Amino acid sequence: MKIYLTAIIKAKEEYRAEVLEVLQNMVKETVKEQANELYTLHQSIEDNNHFIFYEIWKSEEGLAEHNQQPYIKAFAELIDEKLQEKPQIYKTVII
Repeated sequence: MKIYLTAIIKAKEEYRAEVLEVLQNMVKETVKEQANELYTLHQSIEDNNHFIFYEIWKSEEGLAEHNQQPYIKAFAELIDEKLQEKPQIYKTVII
């Protein structure tokens, strides 16, 4: 079953450029993953410190494998210090 994921990431203003660089690297690497169908990064018009990922995964297993990749772990290292809060993650399916 396909998994549709939306993640909302709020960078601290002073770390926005660094966070954005890590997020863009995640896109570059993730689109190479076999289980990935779509992985897009968006930036809020109202607040340029807010980023949104929209993702489509072929399966829950593929998403789980993605979350073990080094570029995802590198992002996880930023969360406590460089984000305003933990990312909000919404996993959904089409009904």
